[in-house]
Amino acid sequence: MADLARSGAVHVIAGLDAAHGGPSYSVPRLCQALVEAGVETTLLTVAGAGEAPADVLRTGYQERRFAWNCAHVPVLKGLRRSRGLASELNSMSRHAGLIHNHGLWLMPNVYAGRTSKSATLPFVVSPRGMLSAEALKFSGLKKRIFWRLLQGHSVRAAACIHATSEAEYEDVRAFGLLNPVAIIPNGIDLPDFQSKALAPGAAERTVLSLGRLHPKKGLDRLVRAWAELEPQNPNWRLRIIGPAEGNYDLELRALAATLGLSRVSIEPALYGEAKLSAYRDADIFVLPTLNENFGVTVAESLAAGTPVISTKGAPWSGLEANHCGWWIDHGVQPLGRALAKAVVLNRQELKAMGARGRGWMERDFAWKRVGQAMAELYMWLQTGTSRPTFVRVT
Repeated sequence: MADLARSGAVHVIAGLDAAHGGPSYSVPRLCQALVEAGVETTLLTVAGAGEAPADVLRTGYQERRFAWNCAHVPVLKGLRRSRGLASELNSMSRHAGLIHNHGLWLMPNVYAGRTSKSATLPFVVSPRGMLSAEALKFSGLKKRIFWRLLQGHSVRAAACIHATSEAEYEDVRAFGLLNPVAIIPNGIDLPDFQSKALAPGAAERTVLSLGRLHPKKGLDRLVRAWAELEPQNPNWRLRIIGPAEGNYDLELRALAATLGLSRVSIEPALYGEAKLSAYRDADIFVLPTLNENFGVTVAESLAAGTPVISTKGAPWSGLEANHCGWWIDHGVQPLGRALAKAVVLNRQELKAMGARGRGWMERDFAWKRVGQAMAELYMWLQTGTSRPTFVRVT
């Protein structure tokens, strides 16, 4: 990777606020994995509202955060404009080997496309789930205008689209993009494995759902499914944890109250060790999402040794192939049936499922493997070496 180390890769993401979900973890972690694979890497982003611009030296790579212009101006603040990021990206392009953009629909994503074109650099785009049919329904008109006026041309001209799963590849093609597509999953950091304590059967047991509280996550369906189980399972409780968008937490609390539920809690986001403890303490993790390109919370739960129920809105068919969970159809009834199967299992059975999931994460989702695959993609785009086997051109 010597040529890549000299020229380097410049990554762009509009923001890294933890409340934005998976990319706030997966993009910086990818940059670190690339450095470990021999690729000089810089990450450019926009500082959060009220946060001062800063240069941060991460493990082996530099992260540069630029001022968010018009952060307090209605309408304009939603674009996440940053003159400083645009200027620095233009300056760095003179020595970069390629530009890798993460996400869509915001101005830093536009800057990345414009700069790659003007500097004639290979341009890689990771949509990060933003081209799924469900995601496109939210603010659909604004996105169509944005695509036509600001973003469509550069994305269509990208040297490669990066999809994190087979499902996201299908989303890319369904959207009409004909670019080569590299299917490289997100990785996962594996916490120290702690065997779950097998407490007496009468102790309280927990179903956990953790992540952004947003309508696309299908959490209302989970609450309705739980309403069918709660009366018959007095030792179980449901925890729904995460940062709320658009007061969706209030909607969920109101729904639980309307259904007369007493063992459902809607809780603020957790981070770091508190988040890991929530995964470890849970007996079962549930992702009832309408659509995900990857679903990092599934990987995090399995890495912590907790089995998972996921809808087919996330690309986790391997839950059943690896005997560590359930991959189910959408709807309240499928959720209810899966939960009913899960809650009758004893702790030893669920512990064994979680251990198999942990082994799967170790085997197939290590960041070292992900970083090497992305470095191989970059090498192909820059030097014309043999096309990697994970790149599809049809």
